[in-house]
Amino acid sequence: MGARMRRSPALVGGLGVALLLAGCGANETGGGGGGETQASDLTIDCAPYEEFGDLEGETVNVYTSITDPEDTPHIESYVPFEECTGVDVKYEGSREFEAQLVVRVQSGNAPDIAFIPQPGLLATLVATGAVVPAPEQVAANVDEYWDESWREYGSVDGEFYAAPLGANAKSFVWYSPSAFEEAGYEIPQTWEEMIDLSDQIAESGAKPWCAGIASGDATGWPATDWLEDVLLRTAGPEVYDQWVNHEIPFNDPQVVEALDTVGEILKNPDYVNGGLGEVQSIATTEFGDAGLPILDGSCWMHRQASFYQANWPEGTEVAEDGDVFAFPLPPIEGDAPPVLGGGEFTAAFNDDPATQAFQTYLSSPEWANIKAQVSGPGWVSANTGLEIDNLTSPIDQLAAELFQDPEAEFRFDGSDLMPGEVGAGAMWTELTNWIATNKPTQQVLTDVENAWPAS
Repeated sequence: MGARMRRSPALVGGLGVALLLAGCGANETGGGGGGETQASDLTIDCAPYEEFGDLEGETVNVYTSITDPEDTPHIESYVPFEECTGVDVKYEGSREFEAQLVVRVQSGNAPDIAFIPQPGLLATLVATGAVVPAPEQVAANVDEYWDESWREYGSVDGEFYAAPLGANAKSFVWYSPSAFEEAGYEIPQTWEEMIDLSDQIAESGAKPWCAGIASGDATGWPATDWLEDVLLRTAGPEVYDQWVNHEIPFNDPQVVEALDTVGEILKNPDYVNGGLGEVQSIATTEFGDAGLPILDGSCWMHRQASFYQANWPEGTEVAEDGDVFAFPLPPIEGDAPPVLGGGEFTAAFNDDPATQAFQTYLSSPEWANIKAQVSGPGWVSANTGLEIDNLTSPIDQLAAELFQDPEAEFRFDGSDLMPGEVGAGAMWTELTNWIATNKPTQQVLTDVENAWPAS
């Protein structure tokens, strides 16, 4: 059949996706390296793209920070769209993405679409006048399949520009299921239970927590996630939003309370730093290595995002009954734990029909389900039309469950929403000082507040 005649003869999960697989089940995957499903085995319903007109021979250029080898599943996920519409999607990944994208936009050489990893960068680009508002088809998809907060993060001054793409969940605590079972420990459901468990482990002579915030020029960023996660739990999402938008000072008493709550774990010598050293060792331990003491029993818990699964040594089984797994960082108030996360957004620099059609595809549950099947572990979307069983990793499935929980409050990584001088500058530096030199909480937060730009 020709590309435009490839129609879905059936629906999967009511999403309008036909998964026509060549001799394999829809959820068959290989081990840790990805699925056996090939993009060429999958088709989509072409009807939603017909309203954009005849697109045969058109080209869409995509620019992103996602490079080899992580780019391969992205490129493969576009194949059904290309076969359906006749559009040729040209993918370009760059490790200099953020700096180069601004240069390209300012020089009049913008791509058709870029995947923006921070809402703050989106706002900067919108200010140039080069980004065009998202078409109504994209807006309709986002309204239907995402928590409303995601639309807000893709908007600038009330105008919607960019649909969310991939996502990551940061509110996880990694642990060893077998070690917990052998010791008779239960997964804590509340913050109080987690602290009680930490005390129990410490009383046994072990260190319950391990952590590391070193990351080259970005040292300190893991500590920002700790603060953001806890502020969501102690003060709630409304205060979190006020803090991120600088409607309250960075050193507001509620933020002081949150950081002191973090300090009850990270600066407690009875709790840290299992297998790695004393409290100060957190500042010099590479974040990718910080959870590894769990594997030899030197540490019991490590707070880090879903993407940490890529840091476990080859052969480590990540599963609820495997070598390592994770549980949601418990709530301090209420029943459902808030979810801190991040992700990318698709911004367009023209309103050509092919560009708009591709934007629409990327915002659809069709794309999310195809991307899940051609990807290995480490990718998830907050699109509620994503069939969780299509994800190959138990951690990714758990993250998707959190994103799709209507009771869970989602908030985007605060440091990615703040001005660069703060979120990727003073905040990193001062939280590192808070650990490395035991700089007082109040002074740390005050120095970050003083770094906030005047306008």
